[in-house]
Amino acid sequence: MNRSIVLGTTVTAGALTALTVFAAPAGAAPAPAPSVPRTLAAAVCGVPTRTSITFQSPIPGLELGSANEHVARTGLSIVKLYIADYALRHGDGSAQDRALAERMIRYSDDNAADQMAAKYPNAINAEAAEYGLADTSEGPTWGTSWTSTADVAKFLMDKEETDPTSPILGWMATASPVAADGTQQNWGTVHLPGVIGTKWGWSSFGPNQVASASYGPGFTVSAETAGQPGDETADVMSALPRLLLGGAGSC
Repeated sequence: MNRSIVLGTTVTAGALTALTVFAAPAGAAPAPAPSVPRTLAAAVCGVPTRTSITFQSPIPGLELGSANEHVARTGLSIVKLYIADYALRHGDGSAQDRALAERMIRYSDDNAADQMAAKYPNAINAEAAEYGLADTSEGPTWGTSWTSTADVAKFLMDKEETDPTSPILGWMATASPVAADGTQQNWGTVHLPGVIGTKWGWSSFGPNQVASASYGPGFTVSAETAGQPGDETADVMSALPRLLLGGAGSC
């Protein structure tokens, strides 16, 4: 059965015991998966169409997404996750690759991404095929590639479950407060309880766009917003905590 649940709904009371995973402090062991029916209950708060959000957990019945979570949006610097992962696992194993990958994740360094994308031009498409990321595809440049919040959350969940010692997760956990271009990396999913590591993306070319993707003990979450950093933080903090706490009618 499909585990997806559209944000704007809530799950059964038993499934909400999974909140112990989401709210657990960093380093805490995930709670055991409860045996619950995967059904929907009353409608709750929606998500503004400017934002797409996906929350994933291995717990049955606790995979949440906005109605537009599978819409392919410009991947911004979030796609640096895919390029770095490809280079680390399929590249030449050089110290230079590792150093550039670290700068891409911790500092969102565009120059490092340019070098890596030139060296591994098929990295994003290869990652999409390997991880089953149906909404992800290479653009003319890495910065114009496409992905969805559903794909990003799935990718991070796969890393947590199959490659928990990946340097990418470690670099997300030690991301610099200030990016290579001077941007403050401090919005969106990073503010959710239990988050250990985060990657951000942004663009001010044309309409402003921002994105964030995080992981914690037993969950991953991704968001992208047509708007400002504060808009994304507001949308994430309004939708997910209320939904996971069963906030029917609390809007």
